[in-house]
Amino acid sequence: SEQELKQGGILKAGADADAMEGCSRFVTHAGIFSFWSQVCWRTVFWGLGLQFIFGILVIRTEPGFNAFQWLGDQIQIFLAYTVEGSSFVFGDTLVQNVFAFQSLPIIIFFGCVMSILYYLGLVQWVIQKVAWFLQITMGTTAAETLAVAGNIFVGMTEAPLLIRPYLADMTISEIHAVMTGGFATIAGTVLGAFISFGIDASSLISASVMAAPCALALSKLVYPEVEESKFKSKEGLKLPRGEERNILEAASNGATDAISLVANVAANLIAFLAVLAFINATLSWLGEMVDIHGLSFQVICSYVLRPMVFMMGVQWADCPLVAEIVGVKFFINEFVAYQQLSQYKNKRLSGVEEWINGEKQWISVKAEIITTFSLCGFANLSSIGITLGGLTSMIPQRKSDLCKIVVRALFTGACVSFISACMAGILYVPRGAETDCVSFLNTNFTNRTYETYVCCRELFQSTSLNGTNMPSFSGPWQDNVSSLRNLASCCDLYTSTVCA
Repeated sequence: SEQELKQGGILKAGADADAMEGCSRFVTHAGIFSFWSQVCWRTVFWGLGLQFIFGILVIRTEPGFNAFQWLGDQIQIFLAYTVEGSSFVFGDTLVQNVFAFQSLPIIIFFGCVMSILYYLGLVQWVIQKVAWFLQITMGTTAAETLAVAGNIFVGMTEAPLLIRPYLADMTISEIHAVMTGGFATIAGTVLGAFISFGIDASSLISASVMAAPCALALSKLVYPEVEESKFKSKEGLKLPRGEERNILEAASNGATDAISLVANVAANLIAFLAVLAFINATLSWLGEMVDIHGLSFQVICSYVLRPMVFMMGVQWADCPLVAEIVGVKFFINEFVAYQQLSQYKNKRLSGVEEWINGEKQWISVKAEIITTFSLCGFANLSSIGITLGGLTSMIPQRKSDLCKIVVRALFTGACVSFISACMAGILYVPRGAETDCVSFLNTNFTNRTYETYVCCRELFQSTSLNGTNMPSFSGPWQDNVSSLRNLASCCDLYTSTVCA
C-alpha cells in the first residue's frame, strides 16, 4: 500500500541518516586526541572526498557497478584454475570438501601470479600511478603515499619493503601513515582466499581501493605532521624491478614465498578457533553459575558493538549478527570473520526462512555488503605483533617510535574500514528481484532461493484476508491476475498467516 511504501522510504532514509551520522562520528572520534592546529585539512577532506566519489562510482552508478561486478566475476573465473593444480596434488575429494585444500592453495596461486606481474613491472607501474594521483591531490609526501598505495596490492609487511631505503629518515607521522595503511587494507594474496569463501569479489576490491585515500586522511588527522619531511618532492619514488632473472624464476619464487603465508594462515586459524572455543566454553560455564544461558564471546560482542554497527547503516534486526562478526574480526582475525559471514550468506542464498525458532538465520544483502567493507582490513590485535616484527627488522633503531604509535595506528586503521562501511551503507541501492518482485515471481518462480523468499514475504505483506472471500492484494500486486496463483505457490514453500 501507499502507507507501507512510505514507511519503507522512511526506514531507508533513517538507515542512510544513521550511516551518515556514523561516518561523522568515526571521523570525529578518530581525531579527538589530535593536534587540531597542526592538521592539514586539505589531506583530510581530499582523502574522504576521493573515497566517497569512488564509492559513488562503484556502488551507486550502474556502469561502475557493472564494471566492478564484471571484474569480480573474471577474478573468480581466474582463481578457479587453482583447482587444476590442487586437485592433481591432493585429489578431488579433499579439494571439494576440506577447507585447507580448497581455499589455501589459492594463496599460493595468487602469490605466484603477483610475483610474475611484479617481475614484469606491472604492479610497480600501477602502484606508482595511484601514489602519484593521491600525492598531487592530497598533498602527502612521496614515501608514505607509495606505501599506502602499495597496500592495495601487497600485505602489511610487504608494503614497507617498497620504501625500505627511506624508512629510517621518515617522520613519525609518515610511519604512522604507513602502519595505518597496512591495518586498513588486505593483501591481494588473501583477497583470493576470501573470494573463495563466497564473499562478493567486487565489494572486496572496492573496499580495498577506497581504503587507501581514507587511510592517509585519517592518519594525518590522528597524527598530523609536526616535523620537516625529507620527501616533499613532487617527483614520486621509483620502484625497482624484481631481482629474478626470468619469468619462470619469478613464478617459482612467488609460489615458494606464499608457502609461509599459507602456513601462517593455517596456524592462526587452528590456534584462534581453538582459543575461541575454549573462551566460549569458559564463558558458558561461568554464565550457567549465575543463571545466564548461552553466554559466549560472540554474544558479548553482539551487545557491546551493536550501537556501532547500527551507525554504519545496518538494520537493527541484523545488528546482533553483524556485531558478532565485527568483534570476531577485531579480537580474533579477519579470516575467521569472513568465514562466519560466508556461512550466513550461504544460508541466505539457499532460501531458508529468515527466522527459525526465534533465531535469525542470515542477514540482508545490504548488511552483507556493509559487513564486507567493515572487515576489509588487517586491523586486529594479532596484527600488532606482525607489524612491529616486520618494521623493527627493517629499522631496529626506531623501535621506540614504532611501539609508541602502533596501537593508535591500529585503531585508526579500524576506523578507516568502518567509515568505508558507512559509505557503503549510504550508497547501497537494491538490485535484481528486490526491485521488481512481480516480474520475478511471474517468470522465475521455481524453488526456494533468497529472491523467492524476499518476494514471497513482500506478497504476504501485501495480502489481506477477507473471511471466506478471496484475499485482496495491495501495492504492485493489486489488479495483477497472477497474484492469487503466486500466493498459492508461495504458501507451498513458506508459512504465513495469510496461507490459512
